[in-house]
Amino acid sequence: MSVEIARLSATDLLRRYRRRELSPVEAAEAALARIEECNGVVNAFRIVDGDRAMADAKASEARWMAGAPMGPVDGVPASVKDIVLTKGWSTLRGSRTIDPDQPWDDDAPSVARLRDSGAVLLGKTTTPEFGWKGVTDSPLTGITRNAWNPERTPGGSSGGAAASAAAFMGPLHQGSDAAGSIRIPGAFSGVFGHKPTFGVVPNYPLPGHIGSLANMGPLTRTVTDAVMMLNVLAQPDFRDFLAPPLPRRDYLEGLDDGVAGLRIAYSPTLGGHGWADADVADAVAAAAKVFEELGATVELADPDMGNSRTLIETLWYAADAWLVDQMTPEKAKLMDPGLLDVAEAGRRLSVLDLVGAHAARIDLGVRMARFHENYDLLLTPQMPLEAFEAGRDYPAGRDMSEWVDWCPFTYPFNLTMQPAASVPCGFGDEGMPVAFQLVGRRYDDATVLRAARAYERAFPFRMPEGYV
Repeated sequence: MSVEIARLSATDLLRRYRRRELSPVEAAEAALARIEECNGVVNAFRIVDGDRAMADAKASEARWMAGAPMGPVDGVPASVKDIVLTKGWSTLRGSRTIDPDQPWDDDAPSVARLRDSGAVLLGKTTTPEFGWKGVTDSPLTGITRNAWNPERTPGGSSGGAAASAAAFMGPLHQGSDAAGSIRIPGAFSGVFGHKPTFGVVPNYPLPGHIGSLANMGPLTRTVTDAVMMLNVLAQPDFRDFLAPPLPRRDYLEGLDDGVAGLRIAYSPTLGGHGWADADVADAVAAAAKVFEELGATVELADPDMGNSRTLIETLWYAADAWLVDQMTPEKAKLMDPGLLDVAEAGRRLSVLDLVGAHAARIDLGVRMARFHENYDLLLTPQMPLEAFEAGRDYPAGRDMSEWVDWCPFTYPFNLTMQPAASVPCGFGDEGMPVAFQLVGRRYDDATVLRAARAYERAFPFRMPEGYV
């Protein structure tokens, strides 16, 4: 019975709470039991606080019994990525350079909103050191593994969140994405992940080294759960001075309206800037045909991406150089060697390189805005390959040397601040999940989510059935 409860979506849990068929206490117990059973294999949680979770679940149960739930996710088990401040728990960001023995008195906006809405926080999920790469291993927590196959990576940097979602260790998982860190693990782990338009979800403290590249968003097993979570996260917080004063909206409204009449640009390679293995390309092409069958107009069309890889490398490497240079020499010795290498590359950049990258970024954003004058959505592969061996920064035998080599479809849309979602669409030749990406106009998250939901209704996502 515990396993059956753990497999329920947040939407299903809430429906049963309303009918008094299930209690938040039972849901929390089931999620904690799954963590006890699976975390030793996938290594997705750095902190699990069962006592606090059960206390919160009992308080939620009392509210439901009184007919007065606190908010839209009251009593739903959730996790927080260990890169985000959480009151009462240390935030170590995958690093041995941070002292855990200090006051932890603040909730970041996304955590505060989850707590205000009654979510039952289970603990904090793993991340690579300071979220610097697209897989999840760190000097602090070791290697996080994929729920479909523990020999493979779940992706990163929100790999702990994605692995937790796929392994049924709670329905709602908060991730962050500065170059693909929600969408990469979403695709590799076969779960849904949404990177909102920059500023839709307030962020504090805004990472000084990556600034407007960074976004907070949901990783879940269903689109509807992600949308419900986004409604909670996308509430204003005065601490994020870059977040615009957007009007409140309910992203559930119109979610099931379908895609009839939408104009979708299908770009298999982003005009030659990306690539995909044949099995991935075939699955994504089949997904594009599904949208045609659902009533959308789908055309082959490539946006003008310019040299977006050079832009992300310049901004990312300079940011990591700044980050590492905040450390004492003694602390730097404790850091991931790969991060130190990237920081060294950043030190070789000039001020003119950095200013030029910012100028080119603005130009890229304008070109994408023009592209979306003709298209409501852009559809691409998400990851060009299946999840590779855990513990590696890049796949063996593929003539690659860094994470950017295998993430051509993710980082461009951090540069342009557009909403983008990773949508599971089947499995590759090695039996691992594959996904496509939907990209929308800035602030048009609703259309991205509506299209993802239309696909999910036609082809419901599958979750692991093996050891988990």
